[in-house]
Amino acid sequence: MRRFRSRAGEIDIVCRDGEWLVFVEVKTRVNEDLGAPSEAVDAAKQRHMSKVVLDYLRLLGYPEINFRFDIVEVILPKGARKPDDVRLIQNAFEMSEPYVY
Repeated sequence: MRRFRSRAGEIDIVCRDGEWLVFVEVKTRVNEDLGAPSEAVDAAKQRHMSKVVLDYLRLLGYPEINFRFDIVEVILPKGARKPDDVRLIQNAFEMSEPYVY
């Protein structure tokens, strides 16, 4: 598990889940008064992540591999040392247009 950075930006976590290559965006909020943390992963953020993922796959030589985008939501109240809640949203979205793989 590691972070990946390219000129296009970064992916918080890149890891494997069995046969799947998983690109994870972690969103942390102090509460959900303004909505769930995953709501911050809007269409623009999804396009941005898709572009970074293509950079990653290019470095691997464009392998034939299953991959997905996950989001981890963390609710960490101010001053807390441990989160109140951590949720994994698997396969949260698909690669965004105009990017394809």
